[in-house]
Amino acid sequence: MFKLLRFLKGLALVCAIGAPLLMVIEVLMDLQQPTLMSQIVDIGIRNGDLRYVLTTGLKMLGCALIGLIGGAGCTVLSSVAAIRMSRDMRAALFARIQTFSFRELDRFKTSSLITRLTNDVTQVQNMMMMAMRMLVRAPVTCIGGIVMAISISPRLSLILALAMPILLIAMFFIITRSFPLFRVVQNKIDRMNDVTRENLLGIRVTKAFVCEDRQRERFNASNEDLMNTVMRASRISVILWPIINIVINACIIAVFWFGGRMVIGGELEIGKIMAFISYITQILASLMMSVMFIMFFTRAKVSADRINEVFDTNTSIYDVPNAESVSGTDLEFRNVSFRYSDTAEYTLRDLNFTIPAGESVGIIGATGSGKSSLVSLIPRLYDPSEGEILLGGKDLRQLKLHDIRAHIGMVLQESILFSGKVSDIFHFGQDDLTEVEMEKAASDAQALDFIREKENGFDSAVEQRGRNFSGGQKQRLSIGRTLARNPSILILDDATSAVDLATEAKLQRAIKAREGTCTLIIIAQRISAVMGLDRVFVIDNGQLVDAGTHRELMARCEIYRSIAASQLGEEAAIHV
Repeated sequence: MFKLLRFLKGLALVCAIGAPLLMVIEVLMDLQQPTLMSQIVDIGIRNGDLRYVLTTGLKMLGCALIGLIGGAGCTVLSSVAAIRMSRDMRAALFARIQTFSFRELDRFKTSSLITRLTNDVTQVQNMMMMAMRMLVRAPVTCIGGIVMAISISPRLSLILALAMPILLIAMFFIITRSFPLFRVVQNKIDRMNDVTRENLLGIRVTKAFVCEDRQRERFNASNEDLMNTVMRASRISVILWPIINIVINACIIAVFWFGGRMVIGGELEIGKIMAFISYITQILASLMMSVMFIMFFTRAKVSADRINEVFDTNTSIYDVPNAESVSGTDLEFRNVSFRYSDTAEYTLRDLNFTIPAGESVGIIGATGSGKSSLVSLIPRLYDPSEGEILLGGKDLRQLKLHDIRAHIGMVLQESILFSGKVSDIFHFGQDDLTEVEMEKAASDAQALDFIREKENGFDSAVEQRGRNFSGGQKQRLSIGRTLARNPSILILDDATSAVDLATEAKLQRAIKAREGTCTLIIIAQRISAVMGLDRVFVIDNGQLVDAGTHRELMARCEIYRSIAASQLGEEAAIHV
């Protein structure tokens, strides 16, 4: 929790210092009120001195106004400090997530990261806001009230000595029971967010299969589970409030009983009894505030731990000291093996091959053979578990990460478009793109025609996730976005699956004809997408089975020949 205090800086830090000082002023003014009230009763009213009553009443009014200013100022400053702190924390948390490699993103679920960015940060924000008020008010009121109560009557103060241990024991019992449940609550929120996200992203599938009732039951089960966990934690916490009320009322009755006897015996005045009861109420109320704060702190501590877990997670992919710049784009795999975790099976095994700059290479194989895993290693989305990958003759791990990715353009299987305008798609990661360059990229991606057909052309709106475009259009826009960067190595990870064969052929010709030397790596399910490339790699069970031109593979590779025959027909495959 205390590690997050580093986000209290600048104006937030000034407000965080000022808020408790203003709260001290409010508490000191509140502590004066019972004493002034007892003076009105014991001196002013008993002696019939109206002037004294009015003068002391004005003092009480002045103390109330000063306390009001202090309390209001504390509320404003604590709010400013907590909100600014949460803003900076959320920004730093998001920036930290952006540095993660795919390995860390696989470890933290998307729903969990969203909860940490929103709900967990809000929990810490509320706790900080409360801490700047209650963390000062509660102890100062409690200590000041005890001092004032003892100054009125040390004998009556023994009542507090009996009451406070009871409350402290109850607080300890409830806090130790409720703390573990709050961690479970946050995990249940993660789970519910996960179910909600899956359902919203897959709403079309749900409707297509008429499974609305099934998904509703799934969500309700998660929602019910969260509610039951919150109820269990709340029930434990709620037990404390009746205990506090019983103790407060018992103390007041005891004060009236013993204090009344002392008044009758002339040992104490009525006004002081009234003041003593007020101080007892303030002391026990401060304990109630302490309990509330501890409950908030308990829940916020869980959230803070989850936030710190993200901050404490170091990315597995980073620049080494004195990292070098990319000096060439020849690509070489040397004895490369890869698995997603230390306990998982190997996805890729002992890969050895070279791709010279400017060559066009196809990668084909059965689903789950490791094709996407292979190309994910090239821009260092993952690092190989064994072996090394060389770019321009240098190990990728010795090169600057930003420089590597600046030379590599990758179009993933899922075409994700951000909302905005069509032109924003092409400017994504390439702010200085000219209009001519944008149109060139769109033309090479075979997207220019359907863009111009839209009423506003490149200024046409792109809805969330590009849902106002077809699957093929989204793929071509994604390719155009990557071509706009003019990469030295272009990787298409099954990125033309929704594009017709004629458009796919035009796309490949346009890419090959682009200025400069561009290495093209295409993962494809269709044999027609790789037939015209310089070489084709056949991957099976994570291993490179064979490599060569289409005709060479048809002559010697049984796996490739079977794929070609299944898609083109036996006769057509032989004569292609």
